[in-house]
Amino acid sequence: MNLFPGFESLRVATAPGIELACVAGGHGPALLLLHGHPQTHAIWHKVAPQLARHFRVVAADLRGYGDSSKPAGGDGHVAYAKRTMAEDLRVLMRTLGHERFDVLAHDRGARVAHRLAADHPEAVRRLVLLDIAPTLAMYEQTSDAFARAYWHWFFLIQPAPLPERLIEADPAAYLRDVMGRRSAGMSPFDPRAWAEYERCIALPGTARGICEDYRAAAGIDLEHDRADRAAGRLLPMPLLALWGAQGVVQRCFEPLEEWRRVARDVRGGPLPCGHYIAEEAPDALLAELLPFLTSAGEL
Repeated sequence: MNLFPGFESLRVATAPGIELACVAGGHGPALLLLHGHPQTHAIWHKVAPQLARHFRVVAADLRGYGDSSKPAGGDGHVAYAKRTMAEDLRVLMRTLGHERFDVLAHDRGARVAHRLAADHPEAVRRLVLLDIAPTLAMYEQTSDAFARAYWHWFFLIQPAPLPERLIEADPAAYLRDVMGRRSAGMSPFDPRAWAEYERCIALPGTARGICEDYRAAAGIDLEHDRADRAAGRLLPMPLLALWGAQGVVQRCFEPLEEWRRVARDVRGGPLPCGHYIAEEAPDALLAELLPFLTSAGEL
């Protein structure tokens, strides 16, 4: 099964005992693709061929997900702090020869991308974030409607091993319950990609990695975000924020307003889909994405 024909599969060491799995293909300026929960780099299979006509595309599995390493979380869940996960990606891209690159990221990957851009603005040329508002804003503005829709945010942060044990009891059921109950149901997912999601969520350590990612987001990541806000730090690079018109982010937040509180140059809007933009509306995504990434400016 090859969702990325013409791409090469790689494993790259990014820290002691940590390797990230990725696929790479195409020619041109470097473009890093980051997935969300509970998925892998397979989410990009509908858009990667078109992107590879313009860019050297690197689609990676975050630590804790897919075929990447899945370490223990450590004190304060620091191994899954978005700062730690962002450093993985900076090292990955530098190792592959890319000191400066664009980033396209969805969901949890977009939270890592936000921290990557904040900590290493010299590395990120342009930033595209899909279907999120800033983590700090989403926690501070949690409502009844948001908590009911994003129940997993509050389930996954429970102390170990409760959520891990429940996920590991039936990983495929967890996948269906989280992904299949969104606005589009199961219809967006290619059976080949779904098979990858099922394979990877059942791998040893994946349940722990997922939970540690969310535990870090509800703790150490908020500390880092509050420090940025207190210091008045704003992302300097152009940021394109896109979200699903049928999704929870549209219903519960004002994404552009929130991103303008943390970045200087923000544009974007809703697309005609739900949460899984790259799989639900790949053509609409490309129509917004390519002009932004190929517009006049540094390459």
